[in-house]
Amino acid sequence: VENSQNKAKKQDGAVAMEMQPLKSAEGGELEDREKKRTSAPKKEKSVLQGKLTKLAVQIGKAGLVMSAITVIILVLYFVIQTFVLDGRVWLAECTPIYVQYFVKFFIIGVTVLVVAVPEGLPLAVTISLAYSVKKMMKDNNLVRHLDACETMGNATAICSDKTGTLTTNRMTVVQAYLGNTHYRQTPDPGSLPPRILDLLVHAIAINSAYTTKILPPEKDGGLPRQVGNKTECALLGFLLDLRRDYQPVRDQLPEEKLYKVYTFNSVRKSMSTVTRLPQGGFRVFSKGASEILLRKCSSILSSSGELCSFRPRDRDEMVKKVIEPMACEGLRTICLAFRDFPAGLEPDWDNENDIMGELTCIAVVGIEDPVRPEVPEAIRKCQKAGITVRMVTGDNISTARAIAAKCGILQPGEDVLCLEGKEFNRRIRNEKGEIEQEQLDKIWPKLRVLARSSPTDKHTLVKGIIDSTIGEQRQVVAVTGDGTNDGPALKKADVGFAMGIAGTDVAKEASDIILTDDNFSSIVKAVMWGRNVYDSISKFLQFQLTVNVVAVVVAFTGACIT
Repeated sequence: VENSQNKAKKQDGAVAMEMQPLKSAEGGELEDREKKRTSAPKKEKSVLQGKLTKLAVQIGKAGLVMSAITVIILVLYFVIQTFVLDGRVWLAECTPIYVQYFVKFFIIGVTVLVVAVPEGLPLAVTISLAYSVKKMMKDNNLVRHLDACETMGNATAICSDKTGTLTTNRMTVVQAYLGNTHYRQTPDPGSLPPRILDLLVHAIAINSAYTTKILPPEKDGGLPRQVGNKTECALLGFLLDLRRDYQPVRDQLPEEKLYKVYTFNSVRKSMSTVTRLPQGGFRVFSKGASEILLRKCSSILSSSGELCSFRPRDRDEMVKKVIEPMACEGLRTICLAFRDFPAGLEPDWDNENDIMGELTCIAVVGIEDPVRPEVPEAIRKCQKAGITVRMVTGDNISTARAIAAKCGILQPGEDVLCLEGKEFNRRIRNEKGEIEQEQLDKIWPKLRVLARSSPTDKHTLVKGIIDSTIGEQRQVVAVTGDGTNDGPALKKADVGFAMGIAGTDVAKEASDIILTDDNFSSIVKAVMWGRNVYDSISKFLQFQLTVNVVAVVVAFTGACIT
């Protein structure tokens, strides 16, 4: 009890110490805090705010000059008329009357100044923004920050994700390479060796998040519902097409009995699960980007289900004959592999490179994610409106290029760049590994597709475009993202779009606008409403300034003539 009381006292003391600086009226802490507050970078104004502030200052200065001239003319007029022309002398008893005149002239000057300043402007801007935000809600744009709406009207570049934004995010396996045969459509389960089929079922059912499922359709005749990771849903759907069920395998080996899981991340681009074999030893199932995982394979399953050696030249041939044709058709290629560890000697599970070597390739599947039907038209509208659309994706470059061509991001005969993340970094960094803005400025104007990119690459690209000074005006960049790792890029961009359906909470929190239908064409609507805000404000200014100029001229001439 004593111990806990002492601990409580210590904690109270610590809290008191923390709170002390708040109580002290003077002292170093507050000064330090003030310094910090002033040195903290101010949030940059939006383009519209910047322009309106500039305009307001100009109007204010003009009004001030006009009112000063009015006061000076009235005072001079009165003084010359009274003391020069009429030849009167300033008498002490007449001072209150003269002062009264001067006060009157000053009041007229203030009136001219007040008339000159358009005090309705901030209100008009707010009303215009609020109206557009309400309308944008109907167009599936949930605006979280009011000024994002007008910033979007200035957008000159959009960096978009591929999966789910440009495509439907309804993945399906359409091609497969199993047992030395390339199947252009789902193979007949009877034609496959039982060993390959059994390994395939286990590799997909166990080495996927157990929360990923395929549920029956909500309506009769509808498509089955995909819950969880869409790529894994495609693989589970492939099993169902092969007339095999994944659920019994999962029931037999529940999640808590899995020995170890190496989760997917953007660096290793693969996911692996370790299970214990009934006769002792371990089996590792792995799945991931085919060109990365195939490098780690030393054998492959033959047409009879036996293990054959898989040499680098076999891999090059497979890339040429299977993976590249799949990728050129816009398919994402996923490799499924496994490795057995004999009983007795337990490997070092922390040494991931050793565990993920010497794998046996089971299959390579091609997953299609169809382009949304309305996207090509939306991108055409963006390009017509002077907005450059760039695609940033984790897929390999052939798949990315094929999808970009389908969407209209890449036009035939255009002089543009498609780069992979590694090549992009090699071109923009110096020997020390630091990013050089000059190098980036040579690349980004022509860059249209950035493939195999990491979240850092996306942030680097967005920051580079925003910080660039090669144009007369700075670029205003919008970014779309759905994953947690898109957070930094969404935060850095002028306008961040998060996905309402597939987006994570982190992405939504970092964004300015949420696309409630996850659709790229909604971004075009956001641009439209952003530009509408501009038009509304320019109309209001035209009306307001007409009134003000007339009022100032009337007040000025009236004061001087009458």
